[in-house]
Amino acid sequence: MSTVKKYDEEYKKEAVKLAKKVGNKAAAEQLGIPTGTVGTWVRSSRMAAVAETSKEESEEHGVLYELRKQLKEKEKEIKRLKEENEILEEAAAFFAASRRRSGKTSE
Repeated sequence: MSTVKKYDEEYKKEAVKLAKKVGNKAAAEQLGIPTGTVGTWVRSSRMAAVAETSKEESEEHGVLYELRKQLKEKEKEIKRLKEENEILEEAAAFFAASRRRSGKTSE
């Protein structure tokens, strides 16, 4: 009858670090645990790293999407304000010409 040993997360992390330095087999021998166990921990560590990277990339994508959306909104607003400014310039020129024609000057 075999007994299953439980290892805490910190021990597993340290074992994975060691395995990355010296290899799975050497790390397992140094720690006195099965090579397959170390291999499982190393694979789990890699999968967790990939998942974390994917999550970060997904979050970055969301941030970029929001920034692009804000940029489009700002560009639209700038276009509208430029059009309004042109209208106001034309109106100001019209009223200035109108005043000159009527002989009125600013006092």
